[in-house]
Amino acid sequence: MSVLDKLQRRFGRFAVPNVTIGLIACQAVVFVATLASTKPNVEEPLEQRLQLIPDRVMEGEVWRLATFVMMPPFGNIVCLLFGWYLFYLMGSALEGYWGAFRYNVYLLIGYLATVGVSFLVPDSPSSNAYLMGSVFLAFAFLNPDFELYVMFLVPVKIKWLALLTWIGYAWTMIFGGWLGRLLVLASVANFLLFFAGDIVQRIRSSQRRMARQAAQFGVKPPPYYHRCAVCGITDRTHPQMDFRYCSQCDGTHGYCQEHLRNHEHVNAGEAEKPRP
Repeated sequence: MSVLDKLQRRFGRFAVPNVTIGLIACQAVVFVATLASTKPNVEEPLEQRLQLIPDRVMEGEVWRLATFVMMPPFGNIVCLLFGWYLFYLMGSALEGYWGAFRYNVYLLIGYLATVGVSFLVPDSPSSNAYLMGSVFLAFAFLNPDFELYVMFLVPVKIKWLALLTWIGYAWTMIFGGWLGRLLVLASVANFLLFFAGDIVQRIRSSQRRMARQAAQFGVKPPPYYHRCAVCGITDRTHPQMDFRYCSQCDGTHGYCQEHLRNHEHVNAGEAEKPRP
């Protein structure tokens, strides 16, 4: 039994169901409140007061540890609604696949990792985008052939979008700032904890399949299976010919239909003497 199974047996009753809907509802409230509180004379906008900035947390603004996950992915209303729809679709699917407890643990690991790495760059605000991205990667791993309609028109399998996401993460790791690199590692942490075993198993299965295919390609078929001991034709050169073996000849000597009854029998110690 895995550690997660043991934790589920002990603490499963404390799982929070429909946590995806709760997060989307909180982000919607923050979005509306942000629009309502926008004033030119406000020194610090509402969204900045909710961001995770470790230096500010150490000064006593501990609410930032919770409120940063409630920050919506700001943009135009169409992109915002579409993002919430995808998050609901994928998060609910993961909860249905794993159960509420395991899905809670998946999000909790991503949350703790994000908060932990943010304190390594304490003066910069951390985003929850990578945490939400880990939900997308988990859904894509479990449902690689699921199709999304980009711009509501073009169907694209989600595994290709996940590949683009991984490429984007790699780009951030190579060319991004330290905070971006740390947030990528934090978002990948829960994914690897949940799927490392499956990834290793898939790699091993692929290696075995490739080894079998290489062995099949490496084995050359024999030039023929049957050959007439008199005229020398084979089942390769004459695929319609019927070949038989003579029971009166010593050893295994095959003959075509023409020479099956028209040949000299081969005895032990004698060379084969085909009739001209």
